[in-house]
Amino acid sequence: MTETERANETAMNTTVGEPKPQTMPVVAVVLAAGFGTRFDPENPKQLVSVGGKPIVCWSIEAFERCARVSDIVVVVNSKVREEVESLIDQQGYGKVRVVIDGGAERVDSTAAALDTLVQAGIPDDAKILIHDAVRPFVAQSAIDGSIDALDQFQAATVAYASTDTVLLTQDLGDLKVVKSVPDRPNTFRAQTPQSFRFATIRKAYELAAEDPDFHPTDDTRVVVDYLPDVPVAIVSGAETNLKITTLEDIPTAERIAEQLEGFNPKEAARARMHALLAQAAGQMR
Repeated sequence: MTETERANETAMNTTVGEPKPQTMPVVAVVLAAGFGTRFDPENPKQLVSVGGKPIVCWSIEAFERCARVSDIVVVVNSKVREEVESLIDQQGYGKVRVVIDGGAERVDSTAAALDTLVQAGIPDDAKILIHDAVRPFVAQSAIDGSIDALDQFQAATVAYASTDTVLLTQDLGDLKVVKSVPDRPNTFRAQTPQSFRFATIRKAYELAAEDPDFHPTDDTRVVVDYLPDVPVAIVSGAETNLKITTLEDIPTAERIAEQLEGFNPKEAARARMHALLAQAAGQMR
C-alpha cells in the first residue's frame, strides 16, 4: 500500500452499505457567483462548456442525481442569472427550488443562501451541503459520505490526502520562510461539498459577522475559527474533484469528463464541423 493510499484510509468513508434514509431536509447549496478574474473576465467559467455541457450543469446534476438530496439552491452572479435560470429550465432540474444572487465574496454568497433558507423555514437539524460550482466532478460517494457524516458530527468537509509535503510559512523581511512542516499523513487538500447542520453553520456565520477582520475563503474555516469546539469530520475526496480556476485547468477537466462519460472533445468538434459542412453543401444544391 502506498503512502497516499494509507493517508486516504485515515479519511472518513461513511458510504459503506446502504445509505440511511433521511428524515430531515438535505439541501445542496451550489455556489456559482464568482466571476473568476484568473480565468477569463469575458467568459464566466460557470458557463464554459466542459465535456459537452456547462460547468455549472455538472455540479447541479451531481446533487440532482443523489436521491437523498431533497432541495437545491443555486447562488449566481446577477450578470449570468438569466443564462443559469434558462439552463435549469432546459435541463429540467426538478430539485432546484430557487436561484438567488450572490455577493462580492464567497462568504457573502453563502450568507445569502443561509438567509434564504431561514426565510424558507428550514429546520435547525437540516443538513446543508455547500458546494463550489466550479468543482464539476464531485463523486456521489463524496455526497453520500457528507450526508452520513452529519449523523455523527455537526460539520464535515470533503478533502483529499496531500501527496506533497506542505510547508507552513511566515514572513521574514521581504521573503517567506518555513515555520513548520506538518506530517504528511495529517495534511489534506480541502474540497467541497462542505457540510453542516443548519443551526451550526448559522451560528458560525452570526459570530463571524461580528468580527471586522472576517475574510475566510471557505465555510469550514468559518466553523473552525468561530466554533473551535465543533469538530469537522473529513470525508474522502478524490483527485478528480478538480476546482477549475484558470484556463489551464480546462484540458484536465476535459480528460476527466471523457473518463466519466466517454465524451471525446476532438470527436465532438469533428462532428460539429461535419454538420456545418453538410449544412453548407445542402444550401449550395
